[in-house]
Amino acid sequence: MEKITILLVDDHKLIRESWSFILNSDARFNVVGESSNGNDAVELAKEIRPQIVLMDINMTPVNGFEATKLLRKHSPSSKVIGISMHSMPAYARKMLQMGAMGYVTKNSSKNELMTAIVEVNDGKKYVCDEVKNILAQQELEHDIVRPDMNSLSRREIDIVKLIKEGLSSKEIAVNLDISIKTVEVHRYNILKKLNLKNTAALVNFTNEQGL
Repeated sequence: MEKITILLVDDHKLIRESWSFILNSDARFNVVGESSNGNDAVELAKEIRPQIVLMDINMTPVNGFEATKLLRKHSPSSKVIGISMHSMPAYARKMLQMGAMGYVTKNSSKNELMTAIVEVNDGKKYVCDEVKNILAQQELEHDIVRPDMNSLSRREIDIVKLIKEGLSSKEIAVNLDISIKTVEVHRYNILKKLNLKNTAALVNFTNEQGL
């Protein structure tokens, strides 16, 4: 079986040596190069064309985001996996936007790192469990505090649309042939159901919902 060729990019020599030892101990992998900074990594990748690049994010003067963007331009056949101490989903998203195919944190196990390498080499995207668990928790919290438009009645949705168009309560009352007092009651109930403080927040929320 042909080994997967790997370039290691990290500004800490001990980390590069540790990764190299771990990966070369597995018959599936072959570490073919190491680099301590983003610029050298791009030049080295152009020369040796590794299948996988393990790219640390926190480097100077060129960070992993910029190095990934450059590497994808100059060695497009090389697939990048971002590696960072940060578990915030925003870092993973940005790395993928720069052209990376995977993202793992330095809390990930060696088995997860190896799984990421194999998956990405097969053309799949891979995000480590630590980041995926944070994303799942954020989605859960978002669902709890921000109910969707399905909680509103048909009449309330009609009123929301008119509010979004900039109509006053008096104009809405005329438009729907109901009293101003009824409009005000509906407006109060809409904000309460959606857990919003005011009309501006309501307009922003409906824009997010695509109403």
